[in-house]
Amino acid sequence: MDKVKLLLVCGSPRPKARSATYAGLMAAMEGAQSIDGVEVELVELFGRKIAPCIHCNKCLRDDSDRCTVFHDDMDELYDKFFQADGIIIGCPVYDMNVTAQLAQFYSRFRSSWKLSVDNTSFFQYKVGAGIVVGGTRNGGQEAVLRSIHNLFSTHGINICSCGGGIYGGAMLWNPGDGSTTMDDPIGIDNCRTLGRKVAQVAKALKAGHEMV
Repeated sequence: MDKVKLLLVCGSPRPKARSATYAGLMAAMEGAQSIDGVEVELVELFGRKIAPCIHCNKCLRDDSDRCTVFHDDMDELYDKFFQADGIIIGCPVYDMNVTAQLAQFYSRFRSSWKLSVDNTSFFQYKVGAGIVVGGTRNGGQEAVLRSIHNLFSTHGINICSCGGGIYGGAMLWNPGDGSTTMDDPIGIDNCRTLGRKVAQVAKALKAGHEMV
């Protein structure tokens, strides 16, 4: 079996040195890499130029699986997303919602509808999960996690949770003013657990797909 590819996407507008979300994703990467045969890549949306979808439907008229109006950093990210067997999206909570950077990333998948039409099983053997960081203990983490899961549901990507206290995905707390570095050891350990499980599920789905 070919290597399982996991894509980790950091939706924080902060550079990695100041991003608690990036720290959580690094822990998930550590967990995923503990599984044999898994290749992990972490990409940041920080500093990338991604125009928002204007819902002109030109991609559909052009029969394209990607936007044909804007050519920016999404050109590269489409390929990474489509080729991944597992995807973990991390995002801080901004006013009980996702960041503007992640919202624009979301919006550009209007065109991927074509992939599901051409191949109904394109997304069904992929797995997705979320990691969310709030500025307070009850700061909207579940609302943002639901948004991440909604993206996966829209595409028919299987949602991975861990159970055992990590019900929907890994949720962390870190002061939102950036005054301290990440100090949530339980949350970070949950990220490792989530990364490990996503890798295991992605590996099982890929093996099952090859047997169909």
